[in-house]
Amino acid sequence: MRARSLVFDLFGDYLRYRGGAVRLRALVALMECFAVPEATTRVAVTRLRKEGWLDAERQGRETVYSLTEAAWEMLDEGRERIFGRVTEPWDGMWHMVIYQVAETSRGTREQLRKQLAWRGFGPLSPGVWLSPHDRSEQVRSAFADDPAVTIDVFSSRSAGQAADRDIAARAWDLPGLDGEYAELLLTYEPRLAAYRAGELHGAAALVERMTLVHDYRQIPFRDPDLPYELLPADWVGREAHEVFLEAHSLLRRPAEACVDALLASQEQ
Repeated sequence: MRARSLVFDLFGDYLRYRGGAVRLRALVALMECFAVPEATTRVAVTRLRKEGWLDAERQGRETVYSLTEAAWEMLDEGRERIFGRVTEPWDGMWHMVIYQVAETSRGTREQLRKQLAWRGFGPLSPGVWLSPHDRSEQVRSAFADDPAVTIDVFSSRSAGQAADRDIAARAWDLPGLDGEYAELLLTYEPRLAAYRAGELHGAAALVERMTLVHDYRQIPFRDPDLPYELLPADWVGREAHEVFLEAHSLLRRPAEACVDALLASQEQ
């Protein structure tokens, strides 16, 4: 786990619920649970501040870091992608984004594709992305002020369920995603018994829970959260999601106790 990602995860899972701010020495203590040296932590928070994700305030001899508004928004959206799943029946509508980007704006084109993927869209062709969820306007509004980008949005139905499944299979690497979910199941499902028995305490519980989040979170950022009608019959993604939620919940109390104890020790 990279130091930068660890800082974000600590804020996202713990510090945001404890005022959203932390003293540098307390953050250093937390990062040491993951064998991250103080110098590396200092570099990570300095970079996050320069990138606009953290604010810094001097309090006497100490520096206190807090989340910026942009960081709060990103964490909220990221948490929804990781923990949430669409449960309503699908209405059969595909929502398409068709875009054109000036040839001289390759960086903008890449940012647009990342935004589309982040929103759960998949490429049916290079300039046509689609999703079974109505998020087209979110993408269009994100690039509304960029003259290099032209975006059109449409909603339509296909010829039927067979065509819908074919579209989903072409727009996303469902076998690849399913394989990643299966691997996560193999890793964490056997550990649930130990989690239920409360065998992990202190830093071990914190590290285990953060490792769980790290191992899992990259998958839903690539998973379009397709409705049941579009998923392969043997899809294990939903099962893996339930295992993740249970493991994350079971480890919550000992992990939070570790964080609280470390924060308290740095206040003395």
